[in-house]
Amino acid sequence: MTNTDHPNTDHPNTDTKDTGYSRRIDSDGVVTVVIDDPNSSVNTMNDHFAAALEDLVGWLEARVADICGVILTSAKSTFFAGGDLNRLRAADPANAAAETAQINHVKGLLRRLETLGRPVVAALNGTALGGGLEVALAAHHRIAAEDVSGARFGFPEVSLGLLPGGGGIARTVRMLGLQDALQKAFLPSTKFKAAEACELGLIDELAPLSELEDRARIWVRDNPDAAQPWDRQGFRIPGGSPSSPSLASKLPALPALLRRQLKGAPMPAPRAAMAAAVEGAYVDIDTALTVETRYFVSLTHTAVAKNMIKAFFFDLGHINSGGSRPDGHEPRQVTKLGVLGAGMMGAAIAYTAAKAGIDVVLKDVELADAERGKDYARGREESALAKGRTTSAKSEAVLDRITPTDAADDFAGVDFVIEAVFESVPVKQQVFAEIEDVVAPDAILGSNTSTLPITELATGVEREADFIGVHFFSPADKMPLVEIIRGEKTSDQALARAFDFVQQIRKTPIVVNDSRGFFTSRVIGTFIAEAVAAVGEGVEPASVEQAALQAGYPTGALQLLDELTLTLSQKIRQETRAATEAAGGTWEEHPSEAVIDWMVDQGRIGRKAGRGFYDYDETGGRGRLWPGLRERFTAVTAGQGGTADLPLAEQPFTDLQERMLFAEAIETIKCCDEGVLTSVPDANIGSIYGIGFPAWTGGVLQYVNQYAGGLSGFVARARELAAAYGERFTPPATLIERAETGQTYE
Repeated sequence: MTNTDHPNTDHPNTDTKDTGYSRRIDSDGVVTVVIDDPNSSVNTMNDHFAAALEDLVGWLEARVADICGVILTSAKSTFFAGGDLNRLRAADPANAAAETAQINHVKGLLRRLETLGRPVVAALNGTALGGGLEVALAAHHRIAAEDVSGARFGFPEVSLGLLPGGGGIARTVRMLGLQDALQKAFLPSTKFKAAEACELGLIDELAPLSELEDRARIWVRDNPDAAQPWDRQGFRIPGGSPSSPSLASKLPALPALLRRQLKGAPMPAPRAAMAAAVEGAYVDIDTALTVETRYFVSLTHTAVAKNMIKAFFFDLGHINSGGSRPDGHEPRQVTKLGVLGAGMMGAAIAYTAAKAGIDVVLKDVELADAERGKDYARGREESALAKGRTTSAKSEAVLDRITPTDAADDFAGVDFVIEAVFESVPVKQQVFAEIEDVVAPDAILGSNTSTLPITELATGVEREADFIGVHFFSPADKMPLVEIIRGEKTSDQALARAFDFVQQIRKTPIVVNDSRGFFTSRVIGTFIAEAVAAVGEGVEPASVEQAALQAGYPTGALQLLDELTLTLSQKIRQETRAATEAAGGTWEEHPSEAVIDWMVDQGRIGRKAGRGFYDYDETGGRGRLWPGLRERFTAVTAGQGGTADLPLAEQPFTDLQERMLFAEAIETIKCCDEGVLTSVPDANIGSIYGIGFPAWTGGVLQYVNQYAGGLSGFVARARELAAAYGERFTPPATLIERAETGQTYE
């Protein structure tokens, strides 16, 4: 960044050192500092920033008698992006002292800025997340642009396995109070819109972008004696300090709340954030900043933080930037979407598209069924209105975009189709045949199937090159992922347009090649199967569920299967077996199969029937695990080595967890070997966003990379599990080869 200090006759400035900031002083003595890293499209807390900040603070202190205030703003489209994640991924316990010193040095510079003795205003022209918001918190007043679309403010660090370590914990606790800081800002990792951040108190004022600097100058003029609240005599933390009676009685509830949220998952960041906030609230601001640094540095050395940074920044960034999108095709937006099938999935897809501004035709066999599909959108909008999250005008506009119909002719002009009907090849091919000649000649024909091969479905249409899988996850309007499946004849253009559509509706697209079950459905089935097999071995069902939750899965496998229904699982397995044997293959029976078949025979097919692994009340509310499981399935003794004669019902809790994790990881590796997966980021993000693989791992292939001992350690453990529980855990040859040659999945 080039220093472009603008001297004037009232405040001469001959400093020409390259600091990374442009500085100009107006005739009133207000210094406007424009942050603009020349080596990046965004500003981050890197070495360049640290050096520039040190120069700036020294420059301001030397001229404090000649200036009356400071405005911080940015030359980028965002204000400040946050910490240097490449540096954080490289953090090493051996360098802890140097890392601590570097962080404390930057925090000391920000502290000198806020105690300069002159008002400092942050004019936030765009997003300020994490470290970017922490820079703004060192100002005495924050004004954000209210008219910058997509601008977000908050602390996403906990979702990356970290905590706000640039002063965010210490300052926000003193601004909002301990409870609000933890429950609203830190632990949820919410990225707030400007108005939401202002309502919470992270931002003080909103203004049009064009007026930011003028409003900042007014504030400087009107607040010549500005100081941070915590630097004024008699300051008290809002809501009280941890030792005050008003808060002390509430503190025990915080760890309990955290336990309910984490469910035993190995996530150190939320606990560290809570500890740093509470401990820092007992002491003065400078000591609180030191406490915060200690916890922050310790988190940077954890595998969890490195895993989550890789997944949610680097892998997700690769996907969002079009890493799996074919080159050479101009971006194209969908103008009219046709949805075939107005059931729960079709209705949610229609609503999602309408929310994104797309006109939607929602078709079902009967108009009344299509109207009921639109009722889903009506219900969601009524809820949003009741909560103040939308306006009547916006809600009406969304609903007006959805046209229910029972007539194929209403698909005229549709340029993208998504079929969401019953999981049957003939049924799906029939509904495409009804509309294929009506839609636009180059319309993309997408199927929302979760398991049926796209190549087979495509034989039912004339334009197989335009046929593609577009697999949503339920509920489609809430789940962030869409799995795009490329059939044997799907064109690059169709894939590019499907990718664009998924991003247009604000979802994350992963791309896989065709296979029965594709990637996500195929892999999640192994997670469920291991849990069900353990029940069949006589393991206490509650322990099976706890093993999943404490491994970091969002829900227990038995609960998940009840939601999906056991009959669906049975049907998919039977069809897959038939297809395997028809192709000349041999079906390898899984020990879970007998358990599921027995449950179906008992009429316990899941939540829909009010009877599954769990009991349900008349409203569908989930009750206790069915006692009949314990009566039917008793201890089975291992006979394949490994755990030797240890009853499988008494197998170690870690084994229960790793059976689920390893089953998914090994199946994912097989997907890579078969060419179903061609991208590690797609595997990692798809596993977390689509099928609930524990986020702390960084995704299913990163779990293999980071396992104790690396790939060699994973191979050794897989062999132990194979000896104890079955040959399905035998590590694939490609994995063994990678381990022997020192490779990882990158």
